[in-house]
Amino acid sequence: MSTMITADLVDLDLSAGTKEAAARSLAERMVALGRVTDLDGFLADVAAREAQMPTGLDGGIGIPHCRSAHVTAPTLAFGRSAAGVDFGAPDGPADLIFLIAAPAGADDAHLTILSSLARQLMDERFTGALRAVDSPAEAAAMIAGEEVPAKAPAPETETEPGPEPELEQVREPSKAAPFRIVAVTSCPTGIAHTYMAAEALEKAGREAGVALVVETQGSAGFTRLDPAAVAAADAVIFAHDVPVREKERFAGKPTVDVGVKAGINRPAELIAEVRGRAERGETTAAAAPTPVDKAGEPEEGYGTKLRKWLMSGVSYMVPFVAAGGLLIALGFALGGYDIDKAPSVAEHFAWGQIDSWAALMFQIGGLAFAFLVPVLAGYIAYGMADRPGLVPGFVGGSIALTIDAGFLGGLAAGLLAGGTVLAIQKARVPAALRGIMPVVVIPLLSSIAVGFLMFLVIGKPIASLQSALTDWLSGLSGANAVILGVILGLMMCFDLGGPLNKVAYAFAVGGLATPNEGSLKVMAAVMAAGMVPPLAMALATAVRGRLFTRTERENGKAAWVLGASFITEGAIPFAAADPLRVIPAAMAGGAVTGALSMAFECTLRAPHGGVFVIPLIGNPFLYLLAIVAGVLVSAGLVILLKSTTRKNPAGAGTPEERTEAGAAVTVAA
Repeated sequence: MSTMITADLVDLDLSAGTKEAAARSLAERMVALGRVTDLDGFLADVAAREAQMPTGLDGGIGIPHCRSAHVTAPTLAFGRSAAGVDFGAPDGPADLIFLIAAPAGADDAHLTILSSLARQLMDERFTGALRAVDSPAEAAAMIAGEEVPAKAPAPETETEPGPEPELEQVREPSKAAPFRIVAVTSCPTGIAHTYMAAEALEKAGREAGVALVVETQGSAGFTRLDPAAVAAADAVIFAHDVPVREKERFAGKPTVDVGVKAGINRPAELIAEVRGRAERGETTAAAAPTPVDKAGEPEEGYGTKLRKWLMSGVSYMVPFVAAGGLLIALGFALGGYDIDKAPSVAEHFAWGQIDSWAALMFQIGGLAFAFLVPVLAGYIAYGMADRPGLVPGFVGGSIALTIDAGFLGGLAAGLLAGGTVLAIQKARVPAALRGIMPVVVIPLLSSIAVGFLMFLVIGKPIASLQSALTDWLSGLSGANAVILGVILGLMMCFDLGGPLNKVAYAFAVGGLATPNEGSLKVMAAVMAAGMVPPLAMALATAVRGRLFTRTERENGKAAWVLGASFITEGAIPFAAADPLRVIPAAMAGGAVTGALSMAFECTLRAPHGGVFVIPLIGNPFLYLLAIVAGVLVSAGLVILLKSTTRKNPAGAGTPEERTEAGAAVTVAA
C-alpha cells in the first residue's frame, strides 16, 4: 500500500462540488506523478464504472475506482471535503473520498487495494482519525498502515495518551483476515441461473473485498464446499429456487436466504446484508427437518413457499423428461409412428434391424417417462418435509397414474404427502419410538393417509378434471388455439427460465404423459416460443452491434447455440442488463411464435431438443417459419427500443466503445 499512496496524492481541502470534479481533481495529482497517462481517458473509465453502480458507502465515504489502460501502476488518491460530495450513498454526501486506479487487466492489484481499504474503513476510529489529521504525509501513512511518529503531548494533557495508540488501532484492520462468506446457488433446471448467480456473487465479493466461495448445486450434481471453509465462514448466502442440499452444514451462521435471481441482479446488496447481520450477531437456528419450509425469511409468505415446493418437484422431474422424452422421440424418428407396436431387440434379438433398435429406445424412454409423475410428487414432498416425504410422495404419484389423475394428480399427491409428514412430525411421541419414526412410523402412516385420500377422496375428481383438460386440448382449434399459444408464448418469455416459464413448460410436458393432438400442439408452441429470446438477442447483436456492449456482443454469439437448443436462459444476460427493453421485446416475439405455431397446427412429441428434433415436428417448415417470425419481431423491437429511448452516456466503455449507444447503462444490472 505504501507504494500506492504518497503525500502528493492527498488533498485535505478538496473543494470540488460534484463527484466528477472530485475525481478530476484527484486524478490530476496522479497525472502529475506519471501514474495516469491520459486524464480524460481515465476519467471516462471512472465515469463508466460509476454508471454501473454508485460507489458511495454509508458513513460519508466515496470510493470511485476503475481499471484503465491509462494507468501505469496501482494508485490511490485521498481527498477530504468540508462540504461533502454526493457519490450516491443512502445516508448522504461523502467527506472522505478515495480514488482508486488500477492498470487494465490488473484485477488482483485492483481488488487488493479495494479490499485492504474497505477493511480499514469498517473501523470508525480509522475514519475519525482521517477526519482529524492535519498533515497529508500523516494521512498517507495512516492509509498505508505505516508507522507515524507521535506528536509531543501538550503540558496540560501529559497524562492523556498520545496519538500512537489510536494509530496502532487504525493499522489493525489492515492485518485482519478478510470477511469470509460461503454461498450456495441453485435453480430449477441448474442450467443457467445457478452458474450466473455464482459468477455474480463471486464478482461482487471481489469488488467488496470479501473472501467468497460458491457451491453451485446444478442439475448435473455439485461439489461440496470444503468443510474447513464452511466452518471458517463468517456468514452464508443462499440464492436458490429449489431446496439447498445438506443445509444443516450451515446451521448457526448469519444467513441471507433469497431466490436465485436476486443473486444475479443484486449480489452486492446480499453481501452487504449478510455482513450487517454478522456484525449484529444474528445467527440461524439449527437446521430444521424441512429444507424448503424454513428456507427464507420469517416473513416469507405461503405463496413463495408453495412456489419453491413446486419448483423442487419440477427440478428433479426435468432429467426424466429430457431422457425419456428424447428416447421416445428417437424411437419415432428411426422407426416411424407405429414403433410402439414393433418388437424390440430384447424380444426377438433382431440385431441387424433398425426398427428393433428404435423399438428398444422407445421402450426405455417410455419406462423413464413413466417416472415423471411419481418423481414430481415425491420431490414436491421432499421439498416440504425432506427425506421422510419421499415415500408417501412417490406412492401418491404412482396412485395418480393408476387412477388416471395424471400431472394434476401428481401435484396434489406431492402436496398431500409433504403436508401429512409435516403434521406427523409435529406430534409428540414416546422416546422409545423416536428412533424408528423416520424409517418406519412416518413412511407407514403418511403412505396410508395419502393412499386413502388419493383413492377415496380427491383422486377421482382430479382424474375427471384431468380428463376434461385432455379433451379440451384435443379439441383445440381456431381462435382458441391461437389465444392459448399467445398466453404460453408470453409465459415462456416473461422471466426467461423462471417460475412462469417453468409453469408453462410443466403444463406442456404434463400433456405428453397422455398425448393427443392438442397436447402435442401445446408442446410445440412452448418449445418454439422458448427458443425466441436468445435467438432474437443474437440476431440483434449481429445486426446492430453498436447498441450493445462488447460483452453483450460476445454473449450474442453463444445465444445462437443456446436458442437453437431451446435454452431460454441464454437471453438472461441481456434482460439483466436492460430489462425494460429486452423483456417486452422477448414477450412480443414469443407471443407471435406461440400463436403461429398453434395456428399452423404444428405438433411435437419430444419435450426438449430445439432445432435438433425438427424431424419429429408435424409441419416442420411452418414451425420454423413461426420461430423466424417471432425472432424477427423480438429483434426488431429491441433494436427500435434501444435506438429511440437510450442516449449515449459520456465516456461509456473503453475508448473504442465510448461512441456506442448506452454501453455503460447496459452493464448496470
